[in-house]
Parts: sequence; structure tokens; C-alpha cells
Amino acid sequence: MANSHSKSQQAAVPSTRIGRFARVAKLAGGVATGMIAEGGRRLRSGERPRARDMLLTPRNAQRVADELARMRGAAMKLGQMLSMDGGEFLPRQLADILARLRDEADYMPFEQLDRTMTDAFGEDWEAQFYGFDYQPIAAASIGQVHRTRAQDGRDIVLKVQYPGVARSIDSDIDNIAALLKLSGLVPDQIDMKPLLKDAKAQLRDEANYLKEAEHLAEFSALLADDERFVVPELLPELTTEHVLAMTYIDSEPVEVISELGQAQRDALVTAMMDLMLMEFFHLRMVQTDPNFANYRYQSSSQRMVLLDFGATRRFKAKFVNEYRRMIKAAQKGDEDRLLDAAGKLGYVVEDGSDAYRDFVLDIFDIALEPLTTDGPYDFGASDISARLTQVGASAQDFREFWHAPPSDAVFFHRKVGGMFLLAQRMQARVDLKSLAARWV
Repeated sequence: MANSHSKSQQAAVPSTRIGRFARVAKLAGGVATGMIAEGGRRLRSGERPRARDMLLTPRNAQRVADELARMRGAAMKLGQMLSMDGGEFLPRQLADILARLRDEADYMPFEQLDRTMTDAFGEDWEAQFYGFDYQPIAAASIGQVHRTRAQDGRDIVLKVQYPGVARSIDSDIDNIAALLKLSGLVPDQIDMKPLLKDAKAQLRDEANYLKEAEHLAEFSALLADDERFVVPELLPELTTEHVLAMTYIDSEPVEVISELGQAQRDALVTAMMDLMLMEFFHLRMVQTDPNFANYRYQSSSQRMVLLDFGATRRFKAKFVNEYRRMIKAAQKGDEDRLLDAAGKLGYVVEDGSDAYRDFVLDIFDIALEPLTTDGPYDFGASDISARLTQVGASAQDFREFWHAPPSDAVFFHRKVGGMFLLAQRMQARVDLKSLAARWV
């Protein structure tokens, strides 16, 4: 749902298309100035700098991340997506800097907050709540979260959307995509149109809090009898398109799980993995945002708290079935069926070259390792990320086959990557193969 505002600062959200375009133009100008300065520095030191090296300076990458954090909305959301899912066609340096966007967001000043709340509840909106806390307890890419009490006395939180976010989704994504393309960071042969079109549709859904309210109610009902999880209760009477109201749940950041014993860590992360598999293979409805702030821990009940269902995505049966077929093929060591299923998922897997075929198989073998390993997989001792990076370095040899990944795969792999990272941070051991057997 959100991120602690402790790393954030107050900054007005540019709410008009012109204002947001101006921020992108300023960003482009700053990056260009940085390139010229870096080029001059390298020439003076006797180097012959490449444009790509001048562009990817730490200062330029930081400049991009800072500006997207100020803009919030779809611009920031696209940066978050690319940081996790662009590894196969974005330089590692940029992806690492963009990863900062998963942890920080500025929050809006009172004037903008007041305007949004007035639009939702009228001029006397403050009278409808007790002890409204003007300082947000969290801030994310699309909205910020405030604690208060409802008139019936319940502790609640209100997620308030930044002004202009919903109507600027298309232009934000187009502007940032154009900047990436012009910069040369995304190779010319990669057609990002299908992915960008899908990202726009997904973000429109995320910016509609009435849709998120439906997802919250669905998950709350689905998990009502599951003693492993806690889900906030929706307050429909206080929910609008741009303000989402739900009960407040006393909990701690998910990182505190790392201080628990091995058995507890294993059980909690196993529960999260099991939920992910159920969402994908059974419900075909996955909360795809892997931000750690979306999961918290309630020590009093020893349960996981699930927050933020805006990024919930529904998957077609064909995609889920082909993914199931790919996992089964990997578990049986059937390379031909694995490649066939991956091709039907939308990946480019065949070019008649043994070298490229081996490269693709190496990627899938490493990525699917937790699902093909017998017994508990030790995520804390795993070097999957390092091996994927090492194999990915040879992607330069197959530039003619670079392409934007399938949209469904991008969104699902965001969730998978987030869960793997959580398991790694918690040094958990999970028998993922046995969990998947129920569905695969």
C-alpha cells in the first residue's frame, strides 16, 4: 500500500498535463547537461567516452529517480516496474537506481490534501472524522495514507490519491517512454507499445479506488477463515473514486520477521508463497505489487497483514495453463516442452541457433530452480540473483532477439520476484515444489 514517510519530504504534486510534461522536459534537460559535463571530464582525462557511459553516470541515474519520486503517479509507477522487470533490456545501473522508487515517495502539502478531501466529502469534511492526522503515516506512488477515527469510533485509515494522477496516466507513460527511447537506454528494436498499452490500462484500474475497494472486499472474504492472514475491512460509506477507507490494523513492518526464529520465518514466508500460488493458479487474480510495505506482521496473532489491492490483476486461463505446463516441463527436465510453453507465453525462444537456445534454457533453469528443487529451498543461501545477472550479461550476444517481455509475465514476475526477495531477506526455507504440486 505505502511506504514510510520517514525517508520522504513534502512536495506539491504537479497535477496538470502541462506541469507534468514540464517536469519530464526539465529531467531530459538535466540529463543532457549531465552528459555534456561527463563527456568533457572524460575527454580532458584522455578518454574517448561512449554516449551510453556518459548517460549512465550515477548522478544522471539519481536525477531520474529523484524526478520520478517528485512526480509520483504513473511516472513513478513505471519507474518501479522497470526497476524490477527491465533487467533483460535496461542497464543494471539504471535498474538499481530506479529500485529506490520502491522505498520512497514525497507527500503532498496540506493545500492539495484539503482540496482532494473537499472534492470527496464536501467543505466540512473534517467534521466527519475524529482526530484526523494530517501527517501521513505512509506515502506511495499514487496516494498517501492518513490515520483517523470514524464516527462510530473505529480506528481507520484513508488512502488519499494525489491530484491529477488518474488523468495523467497516459501522458506520463508516453513521456517517460519517449525519454527512455530517445536516451538509447531502450534499444530501438524493442517494441514497447503492447507493454505500455497494458501498463496504462492496469494503472487506470489502480487509480480507481472503487475498483480497489472491490478487490479488498474480495480478498477479505476469501481469506476470512484463513488463520495465517489479516485483511483490513472496507468502509464503503467513506470510499470514493479517489479516497479509500478501511479499518486500521495494528502491525509492524514485515522486516521484523527477520528477528524471529527459523521455524517462524519459514512458516510465514511459506504462507505468503502459498497465497501467491493460490492467487495465480486457482483464482487467476493476483495482487501484483511486491512492495514490502504492502505486507506487515501482527505479532499479537502471529499473522501476516495484507494491504493494498490496487495492483490486483486478473489473468486469462490460457496464460495460467501455459505457465503450469512450463513448470511441469522444468520439473521433468523436458526442454522441448519448456521452450514450447515459454513461446506460447510470449517469449522469443527459437531462432534456430543452439547458442541462443542454450541461453534461454539457462535463464529458465535458474529462475525456476526453487520450483524444481526437492525439499525446502534455502532462499537465504541462494545465489539465483547473481547467477541470473551472470547469464544475463551474455544477452549482449543476442541483441537481435531482444524484445519487451509479455505484459502478463511482467506483472506476474513482479510478484514472484518480490516474494523471492522477501524469502531471501528473511533467510527462509520453503518447500516450494511441494506447495506448487497442489496446483501444478
